[in-house]
Amino acid sequence: MCGMVKSSFIPHADIRELRDLVRYRFKLTCIITSEKNRAHNCLTVSNLKLDDVFSDIFGKSSRSITEQILQHPEEIFDVSPFVDGRCKTHIEEIQAAVNGAISKEQAVKLRQCLNHIDELELHKAEIEREIFRLSDKYESVLSLIRTVPGLDKTPMTAIQVLSEIAGDISVFPTTKNLISWTGCCSRNNQSNHKIKSTRISRVGFYFNPVLVQVANALIKSKKHPEFTTRYRRIKARRGHKKAIIAICRMILAVIWHILSDLKPYTPESFLASRPVNKSKILTTSQTLNLLKQRGYIIKDDVVPVT
Repeated sequence: MCGMVKSSFIPHADIRELRDLVRYRFKLTCIITSEKNRAHNCLTVSNLKLDDVFSDIFGKSSRSITEQILQHPEEIFDVSPFVDGRCKTHIEEIQAAVNGAISKEQAVKLRQCLNHIDELELHKAEIEREIFRLSDKYESVLSLIRTVPGLDKTPMTAIQVLSEIAGDISVFPTTKNLISWTGCCSRNNQSNHKIKSTRISRVGFYFNPVLVQVANALIKSKKHPEFTTRYRRIKARRGHKKAIIAICRMILAVIWHILSDLKPYTPESFLASRPVNKSKILTTSQTLNLLKQRGYIIKDDVVPVT
Protein backbone atom coordinates (compact mmCIF):
# COMPACT_ATOMS: atom_id res chain seq x y z
CA MET A 1 0.00 0.00 0.00
CA CYS A 2 3.05 2.24 0.31
CA GLY A 3 2.86 5.07 -2.22
CA MET A 4 -0.64 4.17 -3.45
CA VAL A 5 -2.35 6.89 -1.44
CA LYS A 6 -1.07 10.41 -1.89
CA SER A 7 -0.05 12.06 1.36
CA SER A 8 -1.96 15.08 2.64
CA PHE A 9 -0.31 18.46 2.92
CA ILE A 10 0.28 19.54 6.53
CA PRO A 11 1.51 23.15 6.95
CA HIS A 12 4.46 24.04 9.14
CA ALA A 13 3.88 24.21 12.90
CA ASP A 14 4.23 28.03 12.94
CA ILE A 15 1.60 28.39 10.23
CA ARG A 16 -0.74 26.01 12.07
CA GLU A 17 -0.40 28.10 15.24
CA LEU A 18 -0.99 31.28 13.27
CA ARG A 19 -4.03 29.79 11.53
CA ASP A 20 -5.48 28.64 14.85
CA LEU A 21 -5.21 32.15 16.31
CA VAL A 22 -6.62 33.79 13.17
CA ARG A 23 -9.62 31.47 13.21
CA TYR A 24 -10.15 32.11 16.91
CA ARG A 25 -10.12 35.84 16.19
CA PHE A 26 -12.79 35.20 13.55
CA LYS A 27 -14.92 33.43 16.16
CA LEU A 28 -14.48 36.31 18.62
CA THR A 29 -15.56 38.75 15.91
CA CYS A 30 -18.71 36.71 15.30
CA ILE A 31 -19.52 36.63 19.02
CA ILE A 32 -18.99 40.41 19.30
CA THR A 33 -21.35 40.94 16.37
CA SER A 34 -24.00 38.77 18.05
CA GLU A 35 -23.70 40.72 21.30
CA LYS A 36 -24.00 44.01 19.44
CA ASN A 37 -27.18 42.77 17.78
CA ARG A 38 -28.62 41.90 21.20
CA ALA A 39 -27.70 45.33 22.55
CA HIS A 40 -29.27 46.95 19.49
CA ASN A 41 -32.45 44.97 20.13
CA CYS A 42 -32.61 46.30 23.71
CA LEU A 43 -32.50 49.87 22.42
CA THR A 44 -35.07 49.19 19.69
CA VAL A 45 -37.71 47.65 21.98
CA SER A 46 -37.18 50.55 24.38
CA ASN A 47 -37.91 53.09 21.60
CA LEU A 48 -34.37 54.48 21.81
CA LYS A 49 -33.63 55.03 18.13
CA LEU A 50 -29.93 55.82 18.29
CA ASP A 51 -29.37 53.97 15.03
CA ASP A 52 -31.39 56.66 13.23
CA VAL A 53 -28.99 59.45 14.22
CA PHE A 54 -25.64 57.65 14.59
CA SER A 55 -23.88 55.53 11.97
CA ASP A 56 -22.34 53.46 14.78
CA ILE A 57 -24.42 53.04 17.92
CA PHE A 58 -21.31 51.78 19.71
CA GLY A 59 -19.27 54.87 18.86
CA LYS A 60 -18.08 57.51 21.30
CA SER A 61 -21.16 59.76 21.36
CA SER A 62 -23.74 56.97 21.21
CA ARG A 63 -21.98 54.96 23.91
CA SER A 64 -21.85 58.00 26.23
CA ILE A 65 -25.59 58.56 25.80
CA THR A 66 -26.28 54.86 26.40
CA GLU A 67 -24.25 54.92 29.63
CA GLN A 68 -26.20 57.96 30.82
CA ILE A 69 -29.48 56.18 30.08
CA LEU A 70 -28.39 53.11 32.06
CA GLN A 71 -27.29 55.20 35.04
CA HIS A 72 -30.49 57.29 35.04
CA PRO A 73 -33.12 55.22 33.21
CA GLU A 74 -36.15 57.31 34.18
CA GLU A 75 -34.69 60.79 33.79
CA ILE A 76 -34.92 63.12 30.80
CA PHE A 77 -31.53 64.73 30.18
CA ASP A 78 -29.85 67.04 27.72
CA VAL A 79 -27.76 65.07 25.23
CA SER A 80 -25.55 67.97 24.09
CA PRO A 81 -22.78 67.37 26.71
CA PHE A 82 -22.44 63.76 25.53
CA VAL A 83 -22.26 64.43 21.78
CA ASP A 84 -18.85 64.82 20.17
CA GLY A 85 -18.24 68.11 18.38
CA ARG A 86 -17.50 66.30 15.10
CA CYS A 87 -20.94 64.73 15.00
CA LYS A 88 -22.89 65.98 11.95
CA THR A 89 -26.36 65.15 13.27
CA HIS A 90 -28.28 68.05 14.84
CA ILE A 91 -28.76 68.00 18.59
CA GLU A 92 -32.55 68.29 18.16
CA GLU A 93 -32.65 65.05 16.17
CA ILE A 94 -30.52 63.23 18.73
CA GLN A 95 -32.70 64.53 21.56
CA ALA A 96 -35.80 63.21 19.82
CA ALA A 97 -34.15 59.82 19.25
CA VAL A 98 -33.69 59.21 23.01
CA ASN A 99 -37.30 60.05 23.79
CA GLY A 100 -38.02 56.53 25.01
CA ALA A 101 -38.15 54.50 28.20
CA ILE A 102 -36.07 51.45 29.01
CA SER A 103 -37.42 48.88 31.45
CA LYS A 104 -35.43 47.48 34.34
CA GLU A 105 -35.12 44.08 32.67
CA GLN A 106 -33.90 45.55 29.37
CA ALA A 107 -31.43 47.76 31.24
CA VAL A 108 -29.92 44.71 32.96
CA LYS A 109 -29.65 42.88 29.64
CA LEU A 110 -28.14 45.90 27.88
CA ARG A 111 -25.57 46.40 30.65
CA GLN A 112 -24.47 42.77 30.46
CA CYS A 113 -24.20 42.94 26.67
CA LEU A 114 -22.02 46.06 26.80
CA ASN A 115 -19.77 44.58 29.48
CA HIS A 116 -19.43 41.39 27.46
CA ILE A 117 -18.55 43.38 24.34
CA ASP A 118 -15.83 45.31 26.19
CA GLU A 119 -14.39 42.09 27.60
CA LEU A 120 -14.38 40.39 24.20
CA GLU A 121 -12.68 43.40 22.60
CA LEU A 122 -9.85 43.08 25.14
CA HIS A 123 -9.46 39.38 24.35
CA LYS A 124 -9.50 40.11 20.63
CA ALA A 125 -6.82 42.80 20.99
CA GLU A 126 -4.57 40.36 22.88
CA ILE A 127 -5.06 37.70 20.20
CA GLU A 128 -4.20 40.23 17.49
CA ARG A 129 -0.96 41.18 19.23
CA GLU A 130 0.08 37.52 19.26
CA ILE A 131 -0.93 37.15 15.60
CA PHE A 132 1.25 40.08 14.56
CA ARG A 133 4.16 38.64 16.56
CA LEU A 134 3.90 35.26 14.81
CA SER A 135 3.55 36.83 11.37
CA ASP A 136 6.70 38.99 11.62
CA LYS A 137 8.90 36.24 10.17
CA TYR A 138 6.73 36.11 7.03
CA GLU A 139 6.96 39.81 6.22
CA SER A 140 8.48 39.17 2.77
CA VAL A 141 5.49 37.00 1.78
CA LEU A 142 3.01 39.43 3.33
CA SER A 143 4.49 42.35 1.41
CA LEU A 144 3.76 40.51 -1.85
CA ILE A 145 0.24 39.55 -0.78
CA ARG A 146 -0.53 43.18 0.09
CA THR A 147 0.11 44.18 -3.53
CA VAL A 148 -3.04 42.30 -4.55
CA PRO A 149 -6.03 44.66 -4.90
CA GLY A 150 -8.31 44.47 -1.88
CA LEU A 151 -5.73 42.83 0.39
CA ASP A 152 -3.86 46.05 1.12
CA LYS A 153 -6.53 47.78 3.20
CA THR A 154 -5.86 46.18 6.58
CA PRO A 155 -2.80 44.16 7.72
CA MET A 156 -5.01 41.41 9.17
CA THR A 157 -6.49 40.52 5.76
CA ALA A 158 -3.09 39.60 4.31
CA ILE A 159 -2.28 37.58 7.43
CA GLN A 160 -5.55 35.65 7.04
CA VAL A 161 -4.55 34.78 3.48
CA LEU A 162 -1.10 33.67 4.64
CA SER A 163 -2.47 31.47 7.41
CA GLU A 164 -4.90 29.67 5.09
CA ILE A 165 -2.65 29.07 2.08
CA ALA A 166 0.24 28.02 4.35
CA GLY A 167 2.79 30.45 2.89
CA ASP A 168 4.65 27.83 0.80
CA ILE A 169 3.00 28.11 -2.61
CA SER A 170 5.29 25.46 -4.14
CA VAL A 171 3.08 22.69 -2.70
CA PHE A 172 0.33 23.76 -5.14
CA PRO A 173 1.42 22.86 -8.70
CA THR A 174 -1.32 24.93 -10.34
CA THR A 175 -3.90 27.54 -9.47
CA LYS A 176 -6.58 24.84 -9.50
CA ASN A 177 -4.82 23.05 -6.64
CA LEU A 178 -4.77 26.23 -4.56
CA ILE A 179 -8.45 26.93 -5.31
CA SER A 180 -9.37 23.38 -4.30
CA TRP A 181 -7.33 23.67 -1.08
CA THR A 182 -9.17 26.85 -0.05
CA GLY A 183 -12.59 25.34 -0.87
CA CYS A 184 -13.51 27.96 -3.46
CA CYS A 185 -14.70 25.32 -5.93
CA SER A 186 -17.88 23.37 -6.52
CA ARG A 187 -18.53 20.09 -4.72
CA ASN A 188 -18.62 16.79 -6.59
CA ASN A 189 -22.27 16.09 -5.83
CA GLN A 190 -23.57 13.95 -8.68
CA SER A 191 -25.14 10.57 -9.20
CA ASN A 192 -25.71 8.63 -12.43
CA HIS A 193 -24.20 11.49 -14.44
CA LYS A 194 -26.76 13.87 -12.92
CA ILE A 195 -25.33 16.94 -11.16
CA LYS A 196 -27.34 17.58 -7.99
CA SER A 197 -25.54 20.66 -6.72
CA THR A 198 -22.83 23.09 -7.80
CA ARG A 199 -22.45 24.87 -4.46
CA ILE A 200 -18.93 25.47 -3.21
CA SER A 201 -17.50 23.12 -0.61
CA ARG A 202 -17.42 23.74 3.13
CA VAL A 203 -13.64 23.47 3.26
CA GLY A 204 -13.20 27.24 3.19
CA PHE A 205 -15.59 28.02 6.04
CA TYR A 206 -13.14 30.48 7.60
CA PHE A 207 -11.42 31.77 4.47
CA ASN A 208 -14.20 32.18 1.91
CA PRO A 209 -15.99 35.01 3.79
CA VAL A 210 -12.78 37.05 3.58
CA LEU A 211 -12.48 36.42 -0.16
CA VAL A 212 -16.13 37.32 -0.74
CA GLN A 213 -15.74 40.59 1.16
CA VAL A 214 -12.68 41.50 -0.89
CA ALA A 215 -14.43 40.53 -4.13
CA ASN A 216 -17.50 42.64 -3.30
CA ALA A 217 -15.24 45.63 -2.68
CA LEU A 218 -13.28 45.11 -5.92
CA ILE A 219 -16.34 44.99 -8.19
CA LYS A 220 -17.37 48.42 -6.90
CA SER A 221 -13.96 49.97 -7.51
CA LYS A 222 -13.12 51.82 -10.70
CA LYS A 223 -9.39 51.36 -10.19
CA HIS A 224 -9.32 47.68 -11.17
CA PRO A 225 -11.26 47.12 -14.42
CA GLU A 226 -9.74 43.65 -14.86
CA PHE A 227 -11.96 42.46 -12.00
CA THR A 228 -15.09 44.52 -12.70
CA THR A 229 -15.14 43.57 -16.39
CA ARG A 230 -14.98 39.86 -15.60
CA TYR A 231 -17.66 40.21 -12.93
CA ARG A 232 -20.12 41.97 -15.24
CA ARG A 233 -19.54 39.47 -18.02
CA ILE A 234 -20.24 36.46 -15.79
CA LYS A 235 -23.10 38.13 -13.91
CA ALA A 236 -24.98 38.71 -17.16
CA ARG A 237 -25.01 34.96 -17.82
CA ARG A 238 -25.00 33.29 -14.39
CA GLY A 239 -26.00 35.84 -11.75
CA HIS A 240 -24.32 37.66 -8.88
CA LYS A 241 -23.34 34.72 -6.67
CA LYS A 242 -21.60 32.75 -9.41
CA ALA A 243 -19.81 35.91 -10.56
CA ILE A 244 -18.55 36.71 -7.04
CA ILE A 245 -17.11 33.21 -6.63
CA ALA A 246 -15.43 33.64 -10.02
CA ILE A 247 -13.79 36.84 -8.74
CA CYS A 248 -12.67 34.96 -5.60
CA ARG A 249 -11.03 32.34 -7.82
CA MET A 250 -9.39 35.14 -9.79
CA ILE A 251 -7.95 36.61 -6.58
CA LEU A 252 -6.55 33.21 -5.63
CA ALA A 253 -5.01 32.88 -9.09
CA VAL A 254 -3.36 36.28 -8.62
CA ILE A 255 -1.96 35.19 -5.26
CA TRP A 256 -0.60 31.98 -6.77
CA HIS A 257 1.17 33.83 -9.57
CA ILE A 258 2.79 36.54 -7.44
CA LEU A 259 4.04 34.04 -4.86
CA SER A 260 5.30 31.68 -7.55
CA ASP A 261 7.10 34.41 -9.49
CA LEU A 262 8.02 36.43 -6.36
CA LYS A 263 6.90 39.60 -8.12
CA PRO A 264 4.34 42.20 -6.97
CA TYR A 265 0.97 42.30 -8.66
CA THR A 266 0.41 44.35 -11.78
CA PRO A 267 -2.63 43.91 -14.06
CA GLU A 268 -0.43 43.62 -17.16
CA SER A 269 1.84 40.90 -15.77
CA PHE A 270 -1.08 38.88 -14.42
CA LEU A 271 -3.05 38.94 -17.67
CA ALA A 272 0.09 38.14 -19.66
CA SER A 273 0.90 35.13 -17.46
CA ARG A 274 -2.50 33.52 -18.03
CA PRO A 275 -2.16 30.79 -20.69
CA VAL A 276 -4.35 31.00 -23.78
CA ASN A 277 -6.84 28.16 -24.09
CA LYS A 278 -6.31 26.99 -27.68
CA SER A 279 -9.74 25.32 -27.72
CA LYS A 280 -11.30 28.78 -27.52
CA ILE A 281 -9.51 30.15 -30.59
CA LEU A 282 -11.99 30.51 -33.47
CA THR A 283 -11.61 31.35 -37.12
CA THR A 284 -13.51 34.24 -38.68
CA SER A 285 -16.15 31.93 -40.20
CA GLN A 286 -16.60 30.07 -36.90
CA THR A 287 -17.03 33.36 -35.08
CA LEU A 288 -19.68 34.55 -37.55
CA ASN A 289 -21.59 31.26 -37.28
CA LEU A 290 -21.47 31.42 -33.48
CA LEU A 291 -22.84 34.96 -33.48
CA LYS A 292 -25.64 33.96 -35.86
CA GLN A 293 -26.58 31.02 -33.62
CA ARG A 294 -26.90 33.43 -30.69
CA GLY A 295 -29.29 35.69 -32.58
CA TYR A 296 -26.95 38.38 -33.86
CA ILE A 297 -27.56 39.87 -37.31
CA ILE A 298 -24.35 40.36 -39.28
CA LYS A 299 -24.25 43.39 -41.57
CA ASP A 300 -21.48 44.67 -43.79
CA ASP A 301 -20.05 48.09 -43.03
CA VAL A 302 -21.60 50.73 -45.28
CA VAL A 303 -18.96 53.05 -46.73
CA PRO A 304 -20.42 56.52 -47.25
CA VAL A 305 -20.09 57.93 -50.78
CA THR A 306 -18.27 61.24 -50.83
